[in-house]
Amino acid sequence: MTEENQRIDFAKMDGLVPAIVQDAKTREVLMVGFLNERSYARTLETGFVTFWSRTRQKLWMKGETSGNRLRVIDATTDCDQDTLLFRVEVEGDGLVCHKGTVSCFTRPIAIRAENQVQKVSA
Repeated sequence: MTEENQRIDFAKMDGLVPAIVQDAKTREVLMVGFLNERSYARTLETGFVTFWSRTRQKLWMKGETSGNRLRVIDATTDCDQDTLLFRVEVEGDGLVCHKGTVSCFTRPIAIRAENQVQKVSA
């Protein structure tokens, strides 16, 4: 990661940036959290994803109590440098969500068919 890529735009969202956490092997999206400059620096320093807890107003290393830490395999930022993507290896039993599932994304949302774009046959 170059120094240029490490400059993240924390100004757009009151000092926070969203971070998508993805399993490095399966590519499954595991969770989304928020980082501030301190948690970002801690993540780079330790190699484990550290978030900023918006509710507790403190640094939070995912898995610090459960043992399911998120070891960073690689990290990228988007073109605007205001969103992060961490590809991780999950330590422990692999259950990332506090609800006891691998991914926090387990609740399907029904999309009405008439709102979907459909291809027109020529």
